[in-house]
Amino acid sequence: MLSGLLCSMLSQLLFSAEVLQEGDERFYPVETSSGVVASQEALASKAGAEILQQGGNAVDAAVATGFALAVTLPKAGNLGGGGFMVVWLNKEKKSIAINYREKAPLLASSDMYLNEKKEVDRNKISGTYLASGTPGTVAGLILAQKTYGKLSLAQVMAPAIKLAKEGFVMNYPLYLSLLEAKPWLSKSKASMAIFFKKDGSSYLPGERFKQPQLAWTLERIAKTNGKDFYHGEIAKRLAKDFKDNGGLITLKDLNSYKAEIVEPVKGNYKGYTVYSMPPPSSGGVILVELLNILENFPLKEYGANSAKAIHVMTEAMNYAYNDRNSDLGDPHFIKMDLSELLSKKYAASIAAKIDPKEHTPASAISKIKPDDLESNQTTQYSVVDKEGNMVSNTYTLNYSYGSGISANGLGFLLNNEMDDFTAKVGVANAYGLIQGEANNIAPGKQPLSSMTPTIVLNKEGEPYFATGSPGGSRIITTTLQVILNVLEYGYNLQTAVSLPRVHSQLWPDEIRIEQGISPDTIELLKKMGHKVSLLPAMGAAESVMLKNGHFYGAADPRRSGALAA
Repeated sequence: MLSGLLCSMLSQLLFSAEVLQEGDERFYPVETSSGVVASQEALASKAGAEILQQGGNAVDAAVATGFALAVTLPKAGNLGGGGFMVVWLNKEKKSIAINYREKAPLLASSDMYLNEKKEVDRNKISGTYLASGTPGTVAGLILAQKTYGKLSLAQVMAPAIKLAKEGFVMNYPLYLSLLEAKPWLSKSKASMAIFFKKDGSSYLPGERFKQPQLAWTLERIAKTNGKDFYHGEIAKRLAKDFKDNGGLITLKDLNSYKAEIVEPVKGNYKGYTVYSMPPPSSGGVILVELLNILENFPLKEYGANSAKAIHVMTEAMNYAYNDRNSDLGDPHFIKMDLSELLSKKYAASIAAKIDPKEHTPASAISKIKPDDLESNQTTQYSVVDKEGNMVSNTYTLNYSYGSGISANGLGFLLNNEMDDFTAKVGVANAYGLIQGEANNIAPGKQPLSSMTPTIVLNKEGEPYFATGSPGGSRIITTTLQVILNVLEYGYNLQTAVSLPRVHSQLWPDEIRIEQGISPDTIELLKKMGHKVSLLPAMGAAESVMLKNGHFYGAADPRRSGALAA
C-alpha cells in the first residue's frame, strides 16, 4: 500500500516536472487557452477547468472548484466550514479579499469548553455539535461569484451537482482517507450513511459513490442563489439538527451570517508585490512580516535549504509566531496596530536580534510553553484565467472531516472551528498554538486562522503566481517557502512547490523538517543549538503561474490525487 502511494506521488512529481520546462510547446499560451486550475483533487480541478472552457473567469472557476471539492474531497472541501479568498482583478489592476470565516454562535461564551476542573474539554471542543461555528463557505463562494464572476451560479455549480447526483468512481486516496477516518465518523449516523454502505462496509476503489442528500442541498443552493442555506429550508433543517443535538447554532445565527469583501494585506519583497489575507487570518500579516525580516539576509548566497538559510528562517519564524499568538484576532472585536507588524523598520529590528550562528531559545522570546498537537486538513486551490485574473482560495472544516458529524439529511459535514479560539489562555489548541486573550471566544466573533491564500505580482505589477496551503500552523511557513523558492532562488513553480520544507512556531522549541534535508545540514543545525524533528509531509501548495504568456500549474506531490488542469 505504501509502495503504491509513493509510486503515485513520484509519477505525479515526474510528470509535473517534465511539463514545467519553460519554452516547451506543450505549454498553453494565453491566447489559445482558458487558464489553469490547481487543486488537491483531480475531479475538482477538472470541474474548474470546464468552467474556464465555457467562458467563465478565474472567479467562476474557483467557485466551481470549491463546490466540487465539497463532493470529492470531503475531509477538507466543504459546505459546512469557512475560509478566505484573495482575488486579483487584472483589468482593474486591483486585489480584493473575501472573508467567509466561521463565526461563534450567538449563544457562545468564553468559558464554554471548560469542565468543572477548569480544564479544556477536548471532546466537547472538537467532536460534538458544540464544536461548530456558523458556516461561511456557501456565503463566501456565492459573494465572490455574484460580484466578480461572469456566468450564472447554476452553470458554475452544475459540475458539483452532477458529481454528487450521478456519483463518481471511488478513487484510492478517498477510499484510504475514509477508512482511516471511520472511527471519527462512526459517532454520527448521518456521516456513516453518507460515506459507507448500509452494512457499514467501505465503498471500494472502482465502485461508484453517490451522494443524493448533498446533491439535493447543492441544487437548493443553486436555485436560490444561496439564500436557502441561510434563510430557507436548508437553514431550518440545520438549525433543528443543532437544537436536537445540544448545539448552539440557531436560525438567527444563519440568518445573520454575512461574508465580507475586505482589503488584503499588501507587502513588497525586493520589488515583488504580495497580496494576502488580513485578520481574522493571521496568515497575511505574519507572511509579510517574515518576508520583511528575511529581506535583510542574503538568502540566495546561503542557498535553498542550507543550514544558514534554515537557521535564519527558523529564528524569524519564532519571532513572528510570537507576534501572531499575542497580537492578532478578529478586527471587529479587538484593535490591532498592523502598521507596526507590517513595517520594514520593525522587521529590521527583529533581524538585528537574530544571531547568524546560534539559536535563540524559545524561552528567551516567550515564557509560555504549550502542549504539542497538530492537524492539517484544510485545502488550497489556485486559478488563473486567460485575462490574467487570479484567485487563491483556502477553506477548511478544521480537523480532517471536521467534527466527524454530518448535518442530518443535508449530506455535508460540520466544522469544529471553535477549537481555533483561545478556549483557555495558556492552553494550546489542536495545532500546538498558544494564543492570548485577543482570540478569546465571544458571540459572533471569528476565530484567528493561519490560512494564507496569496497572490504575487511581478516587478512590473503584473500577475505572476498564486499560492497557499493547508497545514494548520504550518500554512504560513509553507506559503513563505514557496514564495522564496520562486523569488529568491529562481526555481520553476513545480520545483518551488516540491522542495522539502521546514517549520518552526516558537513552541515546541524545535525545527520540524520533511525528508530530503541533508543529514549534514541537520548536524550543522544541531551545532547551532536547534532541536530537529522529522515530520511527515507538510502542506499541499497547489499553485498557478502566468509567465511570459504561458500558464504553469503545480500540483503538490505530497497529496495523492492532486491535479493542475
